[in-house]
Amino acid sequence: MSNFSVVREFVLLGFSHLHEFQTLLFAFILLIYMLTVLGNLAIVTLTCLDSRLHSPMYFFLCNFSLMEVLVTSTVVPRMLADLLSTHRTMSLVECLTQSFFYFSLGSTNFLILTVMAFDRYVAICRPLHYPTIMNGPVCVKLVVVCWVVGFLSIISPTLQKTQLWFCGPNVIDHYFCDSAPLLKLSCSDTQHIELMDFFLSLLFVLATLLLIVASYILIVAAVLRSSSSSGRQKAFSTCASHLAVVVLGYGSAIFIYVRPGKGHSMQLNKVVALMTAVVTPFLNPFIFTFRNEKVKEVIEDMSKKILLREPAARR
Repeated sequence: MSNFSVVREFVLLGFSHLHEFQTLLFAFILLIYMLTVLGNLAIVTLTCLDSRLHSPMYFFLCNFSLMEVLVTSTVVPRMLADLLSTHRTMSLVECLTQSFFYFSLGSTNFLILTVMAFDRYVAICRPLHYPTIMNGPVCVKLVVVCWVVGFLSIISPTLQKTQLWFCGPNVIDHYFCDSAPLLKLSCSDTQHIELMDFFLSLLFVLATLLLIVASYILIVAAVLRSSSSSGRQKAFSTCASHLAVVVLGYGSAIFIYVRPGKGHSMQLNKVVALMTAVVTPFLNPFIFTFRNEKVKEVIEDMSKKILLREPAARR
């Protein structure tokens, strides 16, 4: 190793190949990011303030929305800064810190989606036992476990990456410090870390997806056995928004992280990763709002209160 210079700083290529559209991309992504933060924080605020949303389903939705804000905030602010800057360097410490929080929060997100599916299963398939099984302390414990497991699982691979040597090219062909392009630059043996990353991807993506699919198979079977057509419609409507988010989130994650040769098509990976980091967090508030009658009812009531207060305040 003495014959090589040690690289401790990296250059993020981002969307540099679209240099003539940098300002336009900045404005578009900034707008999407602001709407994402406002939309998800609105769900968090509504859930906390309105007693009609004080139930396990909305408690999990509140945590999921908060998680979406945090996930997108680990990537987008840096991406926006790089779009307007020619100095796109990132130290190894900054790189690994961003990577740690992105994958920790992402792993926690998949676990919370799984808990949300379990909550719907109990509510529809075990309605009489639902208040006992999904009581307040249990819901809090489930969310805490999701956070703890999500963060603890990423500590080991992150610590192992701090021991890697980087002695050649220092250009990361991505807009954030993703694991695959970073490992591609190392002149150390990264096979063990790559296997660990792949195992964690299987665990947090495919394993949780199988649990969600199993939950919904049981839900569909229970709903089809129901004699009430209105009950079937209500059950399917309640689950539709969750399924839409699952399809969006898991589709992009499986494409990027749970397939062989994931480091060989970085341009396509960057585009698909935008789904996870930007598009999906932006769409989630609209999906949950438009598909959920109770949330729409709360929004309408709060809007009326605000509109009625304004004329009174002027008088």
